[in-house]
Amino acid sequence: MYPGMPDHGEPFTIRPARPSEMATLRDIDDDAGALYAACGLPLDLPPDHVFLRDEGARWLRCTERGQAFLAVDASGTALGFAALGLADGEPYLEQLSVRLAAMRRGIGKRLLEHVADAARAASATALWLTTYAHLPFNRPYYERHGYALVPERDCGPDIRHHLDEQRRYLPEPAQRVAMRRPL
Repeated sequence: MYPGMPDHGEPFTIRPARPSEMATLRDIDDDAGALYAACGLPLDLPPDHVFLRDEGARWLRCTERGQAFLAVDASGTALGFAALGLADGEPYLEQLSVRLAAMRRGIGKRLLEHVADAARAASATALWLTTYAHLPFNRPYYERHGYALVPERDCGPDIRHHLDEQRRYLPEPAQRVAMRRPL
């Protein structure tokens, strides 16, 4: 058990995700996406949609570089993952997803810390992400973990590109924001 993590009877570990596990990452993300649907934001893009293909390609690059991390329980069941990419030369959290049944066990928090540690190990001074501003499990969650909103005018071209792409294809485009955590 990790210090400070509530004991729900099942500890987990974090290990690098392998390129051969891309279907597992997508499955975790699809499962976590049900939370958005429950809030009136169905993410109902077809599997061959350009946004999902591009997203999957970025996750694959993260796994190939050893910068995607999978949380697994004692039986080896995948519970969540984080993928760490680059944007404007700085670490960028491509994705953080936890299965609905595994939420509220500290998995997301540990994955966030794991990617922050990986970024620090690469001598980074900050970690970026994009998310929804209006959902309690997005912006406020990240704020509790040290991230702050960054006005779009203060973002580099890669972060602005991510926001533009997300606003083009995801629901509630005006709610997409950039956040940064100093390391």
